[in-house]
Amino acid sequence: MGKYTAVIFDLDGVICHTDKYHYQGWKAVADELGIYFDEVINNRLRGVSRMESFDIVLERYDGDMSPEDKVKWASKKNDIYVQLLENLTPTDVDDDVLKTLKELKSSGLKLAIGSSSKNAQFILKQIGLTDMFDQIADGTHISNSKPHPEVFLKAADFLGVDPAVCLVVEDAESGVDAAIAAGMACAAISDAVNCGKGDYNLTKLSDLLEIILR
Repeated sequence: MGKYTAVIFDLDGVICHTDKYHYQGWKAVADELGIYFDEVINNRLRGVSRMESFDIVLERYDGDMSPEDKVKWASKKNDIYVQLLENLTPTDVDDDVLKTLKELKSSGLKLAIGSSSKNAQFILKQIGLTDMFDQIADGTHISNSKPHPEVFLKAADFLGVDPAVCLVVEDAESGVDAAIAAGMACAAISDAVNCGKGDYNLTKLSDLLEIILR
């Protein structure tokens, strides 16, 4: 094994993809409030907490909204989203992802999820991967969402390892920034490659095997 003893994965966009469900949830709320919302705006919400996401949605809102109403509408979005998540099954996990996780785990590496989502446990259950990870740090454990490093530091703490020996896998710039702030190396995948801040750039998750197990 190389210099990394643990790999911490963002969930959405790395292990599975639920962007379409986030979009449908926010779109339903935005339409009800008369706010313009499209997939470009939705892309800005990746890696961002629920309430911070709603603040972005409200940038086009013509009026003021009380904190209590913000919580109400954000909760309504989450209710829609969670209902849509029931459509997830193990078939939503790409073969490359499953192969990579199995090889990393069999090599003795510690694996964790580091996600700002409060629905991480439910998503992992739906796609049948709960037992693949040694620890799960998610939105229920943190006060600060990415780019704050809290969720990754929490994951390292749960695993009982030093941040310096952790490699984070992220698909959003805010997540890469969080990994850097945590003092961890980061492998960027998907949109995160474009920010140019990752220590490694992946075209597919199995590229990790060459980086870690070579």
